Amino acid sequence: GYHADRWKKLLLANNPSTKAYFDTLDQDPFCMYNYLLDITTWNKSNRRGFIKVKITDYAGNAVESEMNSEASTFQQYKRVKILTGFHQDIEKIAKISLTFSTKTLIGPKYKLRILQMKLKSLNNPKR
Repeated sequence: GYHADRWKKLLLANNPSTKAYFDTLDQDPFCMYNYLLDITTWNKSNRRGFIKVKITDYAGNAVESEMNSEASTFQQYKRVKILTGFHQDIEKIAKISLTFSTKTLIGPKYKLRILQMKLKSLNNPKR
């Protein structure tokens, strides 16, 4: 990690296209719980779009992720890793739902067939 007041200078000096993701606290106003979504798709045709994740606990409490600002490309049998964040932490996940969107208003609706999926908490890696 880097100190908050020096991250930009250190990272951008080595690689100008660096992306930085910041760990946050579990208190307002900067609550964000980060998860890594690792999926392998099964579609024969390439798909490009956005994934929104919804997680639900056993009591029925649900939280939805923010949609990524960059579209991902999904190819048959290729793994795609997406960083996703939630404003609330759910400790014991009972259900994971994915919504795939191309963000276009016209044209056909596409489905994304998932062969394998993992969701890993970055804030609590032992989960």
